[in-house]
Amino acid sequence: MEPSAAPLDTTPDPAIVQPPGASPPVPPREQQQEQLRIGESGQFGEGLEDRGLLESSTRLKPHEAQSYRKKALWVSWVSIIVTLALAVAAFTVSVMRYSASSFGFAFDATLDVLSSAIVLWRYSNAAAVHSAHREYIACVILGVIFLLSSLCIVIKAIHDLAKKVLPEVDDFLYSVSILSGILCTVLAVIKFMLGKVLTSRALITDGFNSLVGGIMGFSILLSAEVFKHNSSVWYLDGSIGVLIGLTIFAYGIK
Repeated sequence: MEPSAAPLDTTPDPAIVQPPGASPPVPPREQQQEQLRIGESGQFGEGLEDRGLLESSTRLKPHEAQSYRKKALWVSWVSIIVTLALAVAAFTVSVMRYSASSFGFAFDATLDVLSSAIVLWRYSNAAAVHSAHREYIACVILGVIFLLSSLCIVIKAIHDLAKKVLPEVDDFLYSVSILSGILCTVLAVIKFMLGKVLTSRALITDGFNSLVGGIMGFSILLSAEVFKHNSSVWYLDGSIGVLIGLTIFAYGIK
């Protein structure tokens, strides 16, 4: 007995009926628009990378970018002047009062001068405000400086701990500590804000260095005050120096 024939009203399969060489079915309009948006988004991100631009190039208008660039230059100049003066004062305290944390702060202040100088170079060219290449070079140089300075700070602090060097406390030490703590913290906040707007890792790194300087300024005050009331805690000053040196080292590697 022969099998029964298929019903005549069955809907044919398009994949079978479509003749060779014919165009595939057109997707719905919404699907086409979605695919177009995805493609444009990918091409836009790749275009920024290919042109070597930072994300700030898509956020800021040209006049806004130049305005923030000038602010970054002004902050860098102020930072160089302030931290250079603090570095000289802190080195003086370190030599006269045998303070490891003062030496660490003085070294960090010197580092802050160098890092601010690098930021000056980074934004010295108005046409390169969004340049990812200059940003990369500045970050590499900052990383190397961080590593070298951290080693010097740690070695000096360990040496003072091994020799059991006792810090001396006076009004000059207090003045330098308070002044450096306040000024460096204010500079750090401004640099962080500008770095976020300009999407600049170099400026944020410079801000981190200023923040470390502020913390070190207050730590000098803390260790001196503790030693003044309890001379048995003589190692606090050197321990803070080691801790700060390791912190700078870790950030430099990052």
